[in-house]
Amino acid sequence: MPRPRKTFGAPRPWPSLETVWGGVGRGREQPITGFLSGDELYFKDVSKRKKVMEKNGNNRKLRVCVATCNRADYSKLAPIMFGIKTEPEFFELDVVVLGSHLIDDYGNTYRMIEQDDFDINTRLHTIVRGEDEAAMVESVGLALVKLPDVLNRLKPDIMIVHGDRFDALALATSAALMNIRILHIEGGEVSGTIDDSIRHAITKLAHYHVCCTRSAEQHLISMCEDHDRILLAGCPSYDKLLSAKNKDYMSVIRMWLGDDVKSKDYIVALQHPVTTDIKHSIKMFELTLDALISFNKRTLVLFPNIDAGSKEMVRVMRKKGIEHHPNFRAVKHVPFDQFIQLVAHAGCMIGNSSCGVREVGAFGTPVINLGTRQIGRETGENVLHVRDADTQDKILQALHLQFGKQYPCSKIYGDGNAVPRILKFLKSIDLQEPLQKKFCFPPVKENISQDIDHILETLSALAVDLGGTNLRVAIVGMKGEIVKKYTQFNPKTYEERINLILQMCVEAAAEAVKLNCRILGVGISTGGRVNPREGIVLHSTKLIQEWNSVDLRTPLSDTLHLPVWVDNDGNCAAMAERKFGQGKGLENFVTLITGTGIGGGIIHQHELIHGSSFCAAELGHLVVSLDGPDCSCGSHGCIEAYASGMALQREAKKLHDEDLLLVEGMSVPKDEAVGALHLIQAAKLGNAKAQSILRTAGTALGLGVVNILHTMNPSLVILSGVLASHYIHIVKDVIRQQALSSVQDVDVVVSDLVDPALLGAASMVLDYTTRRIY
Repeated sequence: MPRPRKTFGAPRPWPSLETVWGGVGRGREQPITGFLSGDELYFKDVSKRKKVMEKNGNNRKLRVCVATCNRADYSKLAPIMFGIKTEPEFFELDVVVLGSHLIDDYGNTYRMIEQDDFDINTRLHTIVRGEDEAAMVESVGLALVKLPDVLNRLKPDIMIVHGDRFDALALATSAALMNIRILHIEGGEVSGTIDDSIRHAITKLAHYHVCCTRSAEQHLISMCEDHDRILLAGCPSYDKLLSAKNKDYMSVIRMWLGDDVKSKDYIVALQHPVTTDIKHSIKMFELTLDALISFNKRTLVLFPNIDAGSKEMVRVMRKKGIEHHPNFRAVKHVPFDQFIQLVAHAGCMIGNSSCGVREVGAFGTPVINLGTRQIGRETGENVLHVRDADTQDKILQALHLQFGKQYPCSKIYGDGNAVPRILKFLKSIDLQEPLQKKFCFPPVKENISQDIDHILETLSALAVDLGGTNLRVAIVGMKGEIVKKYTQFNPKTYEERINLILQMCVEAAAEAVKLNCRILGVGISTGGRVNPREGIVLHSTKLIQEWNSVDLRTPLSDTLHLPVWVDNDGNCAAMAERKFGQGKGLENFVTLITGTGIGGGIIHQHELIHGSSFCAAELGHLVVSLDGPDCSCGSHGCIEAYASGMALQREAKKLHDEDLLLVEGMSVPKDEAVGALHLIQAAKLGNAKAQSILRTAGTALGLGVVNILHTMNPSLVILSGVLASHYIHIVKDVIRQQALSSVQDVDVVVSDLVDPALLGAASMVLDYTTRRIY
């Protein structure tokens, strides 16, 4: 059995291997247990501390270097620094300031350290301006170049590093390579961005750990950190937070927001860029500001931190006139004492700062957490998550839900006694112990060999395409390769059709095992209006009979025991282009299918548009003529009435009946129906009437594309289907003649996908079942 870990007060039981290695779950709110108070903070045997000091050499004081990089980490480190300063008989304090503390654009926040009466031993200018990914890397490099001289001069016994910033990674790397012990504050936590990777990297470099929650402690244990070197203390900032609310807060509110603002009637906004998705986070910030403008409450907006993307966020603020808007106060920095008062008495806090999900819970202030930056944090019930903050309306609705509420105060992150625990922990450090870290690895089971077939198994989807003529099922791999395809005529009745679908899918699933393909799910592409949320065909096209109000998901899921997705064939074609075709990586594009009918799909901001009643992208029914031919939808003059395969077949029959279709070199067998392909063949062989019909059809399609360009302004239009290559040049000519000059440069291309409907059906499965977060 492992030995119990060191604690301050009554010993806690060693967690079982099942608990440590089986994973630790996180509830919505898990109050900290295990914090100790009163006399328990001291060792039962006080002489042990004296022995440690004697070991360290003639009662020598512990030389502690605290390095602070920005306003956020100073709010956590300052209480520890004050604590160290009050015990000069045990500690010597050296303060190193670097990072954004020393930049005017971020408030020159080193001044608040001086105002707190701390002597700054070293100021290091380590930030390379640019506020992009490269600048962050260069800043880490610059810090690594400058820090060795500082550490050689100060020669600290231990360096205290906080959190998960790139500056902190440089500090930990330098100290570890120079054999200086590291105490890491707030390790083991989970947020949801690159900060996680940096935080865990610092954990691996650090020799001692101070964590804030029981879950964080368990994470550190699961990461093989030495149990004896982990202290569950709580967040140091809570030592100040929990005694701060009763101060004269109205003077602070008036100072920052104006004399006419009342308590609980204003908003504090603090939003930072997400370095792993800068473009999206800037868009989300723009939506946030739009929502706040519409909400029409006095708002204190703090400038973002120095991460990549912050410069663009500031540009968004200035573009929207936030600094001069009567409802907004935009500031670079608020001293922590005053910031506490502001968030404690706010009607709401909004953004993606860790402060919102951590510190603000101590006051029960409503918080709206936007996006993924804090997605893994433990939170109190005061936090409303808007993870997909992709519309102004979502954010505005969240503001209406949260503003002005009062929630119970949460103590997930601390009970106000973190600093005394940390000081006792520092005093217990034995400098004579070996510097080399020890990791507590779990017992390793005997190596179990893996079957090579399992390793080489191909992740695949079953794709179903319900067309007007044929029913097709295919096994499709991750890269869009069609491993095997099955084709049958589409039956005319519901019973025959559903039975054939089930039969073909069961056969394909069985064949997939032989082909070493692991089927992840079933995707179905069908004509008509589809509710993809329920997997129901609402209304079908006239080409597929008895196909209204049909639940496709339930029978397939029950039979195959697999998840099932269903969507319209036009939408599937667009999804195929997004994943496998020419729309890959594009934010906005439109796909037009030219086949038996005319359909399409719209991708806007990387997402497929379904519409409020699942009727979006019925592009074939755009009207291009008020007195045009009748359309199958009941209207007339639609694109489909001119340019679809059915429309061309209609015109071909007319010509054939009048003996005007066939030209030299052409023949139509008696048992073969005249169709669109015969019209195209005749046009190629010089039939002037056939050429005129094709030109009219292409012009109608071109006018539809012009309307799409004027309405959606996509960056690309993709023509798909058997007729696309015959229309492409006419469509481009119409765009040159009819479209506004601002959209004439939009590219129109022919799809290079052979089976867009099947690939789109497969993409629904592969996108959903292989992503980590739903």
